[in-house]
Amino acid sequence: MTYTFGLDTFGDSNSDADGQPATHAQTIRNVVEQGVFAEHVGLDFFGIGEHHTDYFPMPAGDVVLGAIAARTERMHLGSAVTVLSSDDPVRVFQRYSTLNAISGGRAEVILGRGSSIESFPLFGYDLADYEQLFDEKATLFAELLKGEPVTWSGKTRAPLLHQDVVPHTERGPLPTWIGVGGNPQSVIRAARLGFGLALAIIGGPPARFASYSELFQRALQKFGRPPLPVLVHSPGHVAATDEQAKAEFWPRWRDIFSLVAAERGFALPTEDSFERDTGPNGALYVGSPETVARKIATNLQVLGATRFDLKYGLPGLTHEQLMSNIELYGHQVVPRVRELLS
Repeated sequence: MTYTFGLDTFGDSNSDADGQPATHAQTIRNVVEQGVFAEHVGLDFFGIGEHHTDYFPMPAGDVVLGAIAARTERMHLGSAVTVLSSDDPVRVFQRYSTLNAISGGRAEVILGRGSSIESFPLFGYDLADYEQLFDEKATLFAELLKGEPVTWSGKTRAPLLHQDVVPHTERGPLPTWIGVGGNPQSVIRAARLGFGLALAIIGGPPARFASYSELFQRALQKFGRPPLPVLVHSPGHVAATDEQAKAEFWPRWRDIFSLVAAERGFALPTEDSFERDTGPNGALYVGSPETVARKIATNLQVLGATRFDLKYGLPGLTHEQLMSNIELYGHQVVPRVRELLS
C-alpha cells in the first residue's frame, strides 16, 4: 500500500524570539518559505486552510500556493480547506485550475462547509443556509470537474446554461476531497459526488472516526463508485523530545482555544485534557519524532487511511520553531512511519 504525507497550515500568526507578533505580511512570507522547505524535506503535499482573522491571516491561500508552486517541482499543493459555502464554486474551480496550470498538474482542493464561520458575515451569507449552501455548491463543483459545458440551477447562486468554464485542466479533473469533522451526511455526500474523504480530527480518540471511513466505503459501493482514498488531518508539533514539543505547543494551544471556544462551542482545554490528547489515544500529534511516528502509523491503520496531513503551527510560535518542526517531520517522522507500516 502506498502512503503519502503532507503538512497543512492556517497561516497561523508568527511571533519573534522575544514573543512580539510578526506582521500579517511577514507571516504570509514565512508560509511561502515553509512550503518550499516542505518539498526540500521530501513531503508529498502542502495545504493552506482559508481563514479571515488576526490570528489566522490567510484569506487567499491559493495566491500563496502559487508562489510556492513557482519554487517547487514535485509536491502537490492545495487548500486545507476552502470554505466553499461562502465562496463561489466557479471562482474556486478557476483559481485552483489556474494553480494546476502553474504547478504542472499538482493542485488539489479540499472543500469544507465551514468549521470556522467568520467568512459567512464577511461575505454576506446567512448561517441559517449553512447546509443548503454547501450541498448545492459542492454539487456544482462536481459538475465543473467534468471539464464540459455546465448546465446547473439552484437557490444559492445564478444558474448556468451550457457554460464553458476556463481554464481547462490538462490531465483530468483536480483531485478533490470533502473535509469532515464528524458529520455522517458529509461522508455520504463525499461518496455521492465522487470526492475523497478528509477526516479533520482535532479532539478525542481518533479511533471513533473509523466508522466514518467504513461508512464512506459502503456509500461508494451503493453509489456504484470505485474505492476512493481517505486522509487524516490533525494538529501536532514535533520537537527533539516529548517535553520540548509539549512545552512549545501547550501554551499556544490553550491560548487559541480560549479565543475560539465561545464561537465554535469548544470546551476550554486543561492540562489534564492536553495530556490525554497528546497520549496514545488522543488526537494531537505532539512529541518527539518517534512518539509522533508511532501514533501516525497506528491511526492510519485504524482509520483505513493512506494519507496523513499534519496541521502544524499555532499563533505565537516562531518561524524557526516551525521550520524545525518541518525538518523533523520530513526527515525523521515520515521515514519512520513508512518503516513501521512496511
